Amino acid sequence: MADWKTPDNAKYTENDEWIIVDGDTAKIGLTDYAQDQLSDIVFVDMQVEVGDTVSAGDSFATVESV
Repeated sequence: MADWKTPDNAKYTENDEWIIVDGDTAKIGLTDYAQDQLSDIVFVDMQVEVGDTVSAGDSFATVESV
């Protein structure tokens, strides 16, 4: 089994994404499990800019893997 690391203070989705909210700023990511399942991530298309507001359920990025 892989030695997966996950942020302790994050909230997680059912799709292995995580978010850490600090005031009006958020960090987002994929769990180590999701990254392992995706294999090689070759492209990430961010569909928002710094300062944009994103609500729960909104799509904000596309990840491409091979």
